[in-house]
Amino acid sequence: MSGLEGNTGPVDPPMDCPDCPRLVAFREELRAAHPDWHNAPVASFTSKAPRLLIIGLAPGMKGANCTGRPFTGDFAGDLLYQTLLEYGFARGTYLARSDDGLTLCDAMITNAVRCLPPQNKPTGPEIRTCRPYLLSTLAANPSIRAVLALGRIAHETFLSALELRRASFPFAHCAEHDLPGHDMSLFDSYHCSRYNTNTGRLTEDMFRSVFDKIRTHIPEA
Repeated sequence: MSGLEGNTGPVDPPMDCPDCPRLVAFREELRAAHPDWHNAPVASFTSKAPRLLIIGLAPGMKGANCTGRPFTGDFAGDLLYQTLLEYGFARGTYLARSDDGLTLCDAMITNAVRCLPPQNKPTGPEIRTCRPYLLSTLAANPSIRAVLALGRIAHETFLSALELRRASFPFAHCAEHDLPGHDMSLFDSYHCSRYNTNTGRLTEDMFRSVFDKIRTHIPEA
């Protein structure tokens, strides 16, 4: 039993979700300035019956907020999808747009906050407001056996969603955590952002080391 069975709400917010006034105002501002962008909550990108769930922080302005697909259109997506293709979690060619035909294999990608926040910084209340969608996503996908948190905030948001004590599962790059009461393990990575890679905080080999652990946990079918 995972403890998620009662979370049967919608897995993604409605396109005009009204729940976070600051994010709504920012969305409306961008819709006026860039009417051809997605400018709405970004739904999860998934394969059927995924065993791996990847959680980011929030859509990027010229990434998912523009294209409508998680991690698509910005540098973080370049590294993430390159690695997913390398490890068999994706098929096709990543062209940084939602109509490139790329598909996921045994994986799902989502964000802790589904709407673009100003300066890429959601507030604590905004993270908590979006948490039910993460819980519903987990409940709707009982096949998930591994969760990859990209960055500390995604890590802490996931633990809080499951009502697990953060201090018992400290964030560290390439850490692996068994989660009591849940048939899944949590893996951590520094976020695959341009800043982290440019500063050397995260290298491609460091990112691969996390996926090496994940592939050991859920071998390719």
